[in-house]
Amino acid sequence: MKSLLLVSAAAVFGAAALLSVPCAAQDAPLWKVSIRDAFLGKNTFDSPVAGLKQLGLDTVESNLDRDYTMMDLETAERVSVKGDDEAKAYRAKLDAHGVHCCALLTAVDFSAGDHESNVQWIVRAVEIADILGAQAVRIDSAMKKERELDFDTRVNLFADNLSEILKRTEGKNVALGIENHGFQGNNLAFLLNIYTKVNSPRLGSTLDTGNFYWRGYPLGEVYGILRLLAPYARHTHFKNINYPEDQREQIREAGWKYAEYACPLEQGDIDTVKVLQILRDAGYTGTLCMEDESVGDCKTREERAAQLERNTNHMRASVAALK
Repeated sequence: MKSLLLVSAAAVFGAAALLSVPCAAQDAPLWKVSIRDAFLGKNTFDSPVAGLKQLGLDTVESNLDRDYTMMDLETAERVSVKGDDEAKAYRAKLDAHGVHCCALLTAVDFSAGDHESNVQWIVRAVEIADILGAQAVRIDSAMKKERELDFDTRVNLFADNLSEILKRTEGKNVALGIENHGFQGNNLAFLLNIYTKVNSPRLGSTLDTGNFYWRGYPLGEVYGILRLLAPYARHTHFKNINYPEDQREQIREAGWKYAEYACPLEQGDIDTVKVLQILRDAGYTGTLCMEDESVGDCKTREERAAQLERNTNHMRASVAALK
């Protein structure tokens, strides 16, 4: 079989044009700022709903576990959404609080486990997302065997599974967003080849703004990669890193001192306004989902809440700076 590495530049950029979502107007889209539900637990807020209210947010990305449970936004307990009636009841509770679920976060390893079980798990996640009114399901790009399998095998494994999922969920208004996560997922060739092979407007990226920098790419190249992937963006994760100045334009080992240099969004090397300009130019109209992993370094719930508030204010100020 002809190597997927030989996909021409014309094919890659042609696919990008096909998958891009056109902007409704020339002005910047009205983005919603959202947050992962993982940051709304009782170690920070009295309840997730209280946390959203304190932050002034009404949009959340929710983790869907393999047992089809999600965080209840009133109690922070896990509740089942496996059945349609359960998912509809969860949606009604969201609506009652004026909260919108923008995306479901899932994790599946296509190199492990049973093929049918993996496919059906994500198929059902898409169906649940459709009931909840979520626009995207985040797909994890990490695989246990990613360093054992060759490039074409890994691309075909992902593309074949995702193509089947898209076929089984035809008609659902929900996109699949592969996150650039881990060693394999932050490989531009890997992602672009999957998009080109599947060739569906319902497949794109959960574009993480910090993970390519984590992977070791120089800062200038990070913006270049984000520019290439922005037309595929179906969802986002915003995080930041503040590396020493002499390391910012160097190629670093993957994950180099991340725990030490992960930081609040406003303090990092990655310019949020510049990233938003890239997303605007690509026509992205989804939400801007905050995923500041340095919040875990805060010692008290008050410090965690204050940092989340600063992140929220930073995102709003960055959006305003585009106008």
